[in-house]
Amino acid sequence: MKAMRPVVLVLIAVIAAVIGWLATATTNRFSMPTPVLPVSALITMGVIVGLTLVMGIRVLRWRNGKKKNMLNPILAARTLILAQACAYAGTLLLGWHAGISLDLLRIGSLRGGEGILWNALLMGGGGVVMVVVGLVVERFCRIPPEDFEGGTAGPEPRRGETKGEGEYAYRGD
Repeated sequence: MKAMRPVVLVLIAVIAAVIGWLATATTNRFSMPTPVLPVSALITMGVIVGLTLVMGIRVLRWRNGKKKNMLNPILAARTLILAQACAYAGTLLLGWHAGISLDLLRIGSLRGGEGILWNALLMGGGGVVMVVVGLVVERFCRIPPEDFEGGTAGPEPRRGETKGEGEYAYRGD
């Protein structure tokens, strides 16, 4: 599994912001409510972030040698997948609500919807937290490279591939 690239996350956020802005402009044109998540969604986002952090700390403890027993490779793989999903979901939420916020700032003086604007800003902040936690826990899942004495560890990897160590913790070989 490849590591997430911040450029891809930024691209997803920009695309989601454009779509969120277009959706808000369209719903406002037809006198429909603004498509923003309720504040109660922050509770769900907090649970996801907490679960991701707890699982990531378990992998980090094993990686740093604080656990005596072997780490379940399925748990490590699930932790990595959860961290990446958390980052991608946070990126989408951040982009969507950033687009909504831009549209609401544009027409803010014409309508009294500051509550919706604060709601969109809170949800965007929750998206930022999800992205940060996802990226940090993904780093927890990487095995640090070992120092090899007297030479190389094997054939040089191809471009874009990682060397044996330095990969994700769930690798069993």
